[in-house]
Amino acid sequence: MWSKSLPYSKKDVYYDNAKFRHRSLVKMISQSLHTSNVKHHCMSCSTGKFLFLIMIFGVAYLMLTRTSPTNSVTGGFVKGSKNNSVEHITGGGIRFGNIFRKPPRLPPQLPPDEKGSNGNLGDERRKLNSDPKWIARQQDVKKAFIHAWSGYKKYAMGFDELMPVSKHGVDGLGGLGATVVDALDTAMIMGADEVVSEASLWIETHLSNRINQTGQVNLFETTIRVLGGLLSAYHLSSVENGMDSTHKGPKPVVYLETAKNLADRLLSGFTSSPTAIPFGDVVLRDPSAHPAPDGRSSTSEVSSLQLEFNYLSSVSGDPKYSVEAMKVLEHMKTLPKVEGLVPIFINPSTGEFSGENIRLGSRGDSYYEYLLKVWLQKNQESNVTYLYDMYEEAMKGVRHLLVRKSIPNGLVFVGELPYGSEGSFSPKMDHLVCFLPGTLALGATKGITKKKAMTDSVINFEDLKNLKLAEDLAKTCFEMYSVTSTGLAPEIAYFHTEEFSEGGLDGGNKSSEYVNDIIIKPADRHNLLRPETVESLFVLYRITENPKYREWGWQIFEAFEKYTRIDTGGYCSLDDVTSVPPHKRDKMETFFLGETLKYLYLLFGDSGVLPLDKFVFNTEAHPIPVEGTTKRG
Repeated sequence: MWSKSLPYSKKDVYYDNAKFRHRSLVKMISQSLHTSNVKHHCMSCSTGKFLFLIMIFGVAYLMLTRTSPTNSVTGGFVKGSKNNSVEHITGGGIRFGNIFRKPPRLPPQLPPDEKGSNGNLGDERRKLNSDPKWIARQQDVKKAFIHAWSGYKKYAMGFDELMPVSKHGVDGLGGLGATVVDALDTAMIMGADEVVSEASLWIETHLSNRINQTGQVNLFETTIRVLGGLLSAYHLSSVENGMDSTHKGPKPVVYLETAKNLADRLLSGFTSSPTAIPFGDVVLRDPSAHPAPDGRSSTSEVSSLQLEFNYLSSVSGDPKYSVEAMKVLEHMKTLPKVEGLVPIFINPSTGEFSGENIRLGSRGDSYYEYLLKVWLQKNQESNVTYLYDMYEEAMKGVRHLLVRKSIPNGLVFVGELPYGSEGSFSPKMDHLVCFLPGTLALGATKGITKKKAMTDSVINFEDLKNLKLAEDLAKTCFEMYSVTSTGLAPEIAYFHTEEFSEGGLDGGNKSSEYVNDIIIKPADRHNLLRPETVESLFVLYRITENPKYREWGWQIFEAFEKYTRIDTGGYCSLDDVTSVPPHKRDKMETFFLGETLKYLYLLFGDSGVLPLDKFVFNTEAHPIPVEGTTKRG
């Protein structure tokens, strides 16, 4: 309801209920009288009173006798914004009692080009899901996954990662077979039965012993990749979720018991710390934990453990995992922030943020992601509302302090504040920041489509701002790919602004419209097969149903196929995306199988698989069910 102190502009006279819909002619006249001095002058004399009464009776007569349109904009009914009561709008006039009723609050209406030709969302979705082109392209992604796995199986089975050029394995993540666990739920989702059997057999045979004997691991990386992968495999093997195949492999309890063994050891990271902020390094075989060499932890690392530990408490019946993990976010709620934004380092010994560097790239990114996703995981319960409040405040801070446009063509990007809000702005954007469009879109509709959110009146103008920013940033992230000679994005890009410019550092694709907007420095030209952009394309496609996001994803996939595929098996990172042919970097990151190919497969597939209002994906793309929305077998 409008505040009395809030003045109407002339423009507002033509709209009803915060500009949700156009006002009727009668409403315009009455509002004009209400907001002008004419009323006061007329009512001061008897003639004026007489004329005013005539006008009132005339308006009442028109309203009683006029016929409503046969088809209303809402299809025959509207839902109240507070109590969801339904008021039917009939076609034969309006009851007298309704004359004085406050008009219903309608949501923002879809632009004409987004409504669709027949308005039948079910038919449109079935048509999209049955398009042979996308079915074929989804199968191409599955073939790429099997090719990636074949190289890993042949040359690196049981190691953390494959070095596809030199054809051997390497342990860079503690020696827990990270690629096996990261890839397992992707194989389940794709119905790659042979891969599921091979990966699950290795887990059942070897992983528990590895956990018991392993030394130091990183708490964050082990949680999101290994613990998250085990828990997702547990859920997917326990429940029918529209996957392509029946479960292959050990009983689900094997995944759960292995996850509990790992988590029990990881808990020392929390219990060893004198504050609510856990130590970052854990020795599994002891178990014990200690801070990083400089004493600080990454903000994103300590605040991106909650989805996994919460779900483990839910399925194990033991609250200790969730209790320890949620203490981190409860503590962070109390710390000072800059318009919701936080520095990228925090000290577990003091519990305070360290330094002033604010960014949404490395060491900062998933803090913001988990504020939203943990709230969604908890099914938007009132006791975790503070998380959504922190998220909303942070996104306002992003829009105010970090969002800029490039020149000459106005790409919207998110920069950094290396020296805090009082320091200079840096037009630097990590590829990691490309998680943000997907998170913004998810926060705007809570996982349902934009069309449904608007129809059900569950989206407001703040949400629409965030959704618009999501779409603008997704375009920028895609252009970071298309501006290069290889069609693959660099690890870091800078943007040409009025204050910042460097010549001769473009991406190499001279035909790109944005070749002069994006600056790629020599040290930043590598590509690690990262998933963030295709993750956001997946989420935005699910929410907006705009096919351009599929087309963009396909272009990225084709570039991966052309320049990173190794014929003998696997895919490699690249040293320089601006030169052709690019020099190959001898490493296949686990997240290429766990995230990048999974998101591409889901982008091209049926939107009913792993719906975003019933699952949250952890920051390593392992789907975890929203509490109370799915049943375990």
